[in-house]
Amino acid sequence: MVPLNEITTHKDFLGVPGAISISLGLPIVVILLYLLGNPDYVMDGFCIDFCKVSEVCKKHFVEEFHSTFANSTCWKIYLAWFGGLVCLDLVLPGKLLKGVVLRDGTQLNYHINGLPMCGLLASILVARWLQTNGSMPELQFLYNNILNFSIVTIEFSFLLATACYLFSFTPLRRQNGVNTRSRILAVGGNTKNPIFDWFIGRELNPRIGSWDIKLFCELRPGMLLWLLINLSCLHQQYLKEGKIFDSLLLVNFLQMFYILDGVLNEEGLLTMMDIATDGFGFMLAFGDLTLVPFTYSLQARYLVLKPVHLGLFNVVLICILAFTGYYIFHSANTQKSKFRQGLLSSMKSIETASGSKLLVDGWWRRSQHINYLGDWLIAWSWCLPTGFSSALPYYYVIYFGVLLVHRQTRDEDKCRRKYGKYWTMYQKEVPYKIIPYVY
Repeated sequence: MVPLNEITTHKDFLGVPGAISISLGLPIVVILLYLLGNPDYVMDGFCIDFCKVSEVCKKHFVEEFHSTFANSTCWKIYLAWFGGLVCLDLVLPGKLLKGVVLRDGTQLNYHINGLPMCGLLASILVARWLQTNGSMPELQFLYNNILNFSIVTIEFSFLLATACYLFSFTPLRRQNGVNTRSRILAVGGNTKNPIFDWFIGRELNPRIGSWDIKLFCELRPGMLLWLLINLSCLHQQYLKEGKIFDSLLLVNFLQMFYILDGVLNEEGLLTMMDIATDGFGFMLAFGDLTLVPFTYSLQARYLVLKPVHLGLFNVVLICILAFTGYYIFHSANTQKSKFRQGLLSSMKSIETASGSKLLVDGWWRRSQHINYLGDWLIAWSWCLPTGFSSALPYYYVIYFGVLLVHRQTRDEDKCRRKYGKYWTMYQKEVPYKIIPYVY
């Protein structure tokens, strides 16, 4: 009989050295991007004033060490934000959907309530705008404390990942009423090495009762905080310039559309890699809670400090690029989702020994991850409004391109081990990995 949780033999990210390097290195990258995104410390292009960078590092990390790394006000606000969203996630009405079939044959229920969540948040923002006559001190405080909040989320991610790792060793009563001493662990997170398993995520679906920690972190505190940071940038530019430039307005519009589309269509995440196969450790916690809000908002923060006027023609071109990417991303994911639900059974596919099917038709005959191409085009549309005077705002499109290629290689490795000869057949049918006729 195959055990429920087999020992992981293959370690992603080069194993323990990679896990340690990423866990220590990425928080430094987040802080560095904050420093370099300030015109007091960086000149145009790649010219950095290292004297000023040294001064600000001394100020924040030596003279104001306690207020930077143990800011009680920011900690209280963030805990209220995180806890408040948890409460709303539990009490707001929604629909119950089942996730993928797990290794023990069960399916978890997920409470989907993105629409009422977005509606309530929008109502609160409008009410506060009217109540404060547009002064919005909350947005001003957020903008002025981006560094402190980013460090709070880094620390919180370490704590959350540690808690999830420790609780993965506790017994769990499954939903079908059968007791077991073992939770369902992630295929890649049961190496028995505590450092690597903490980083990659030992448990597949960490939960408190029926509340799913992984899905919540994926689409609530980080994504919605990203939205608020962008709004704080709009607010700051208006206070500073007396107007809002079209470039910042465009970045806010495109990113808000992306955020709301993700939150409102959260059921689409239930079959994706992050939810279906990856464990929840520091990698996902940090990515969801820190990397998303504090690096994806880099373009908006840059445009507050270095405004760019685009003009109508450039705005239209960038919008065309963005919605072309969105169309590819959304329609491809919808097609695959419907195929998995048996709604597009006439589409050509390769049936594997396990009975699952590999789609080789429609969007999915063009490349193995055609949705990644759409996502990358969207990333370009967020960076182009910043102009070409500095390479810094293009961090995201470069980072995201590397991330997508890495995801593709991880997925390919898993599929090759899972499907064997059927994966070889699939690769002959669909030779391109992301960009048709290129890669």
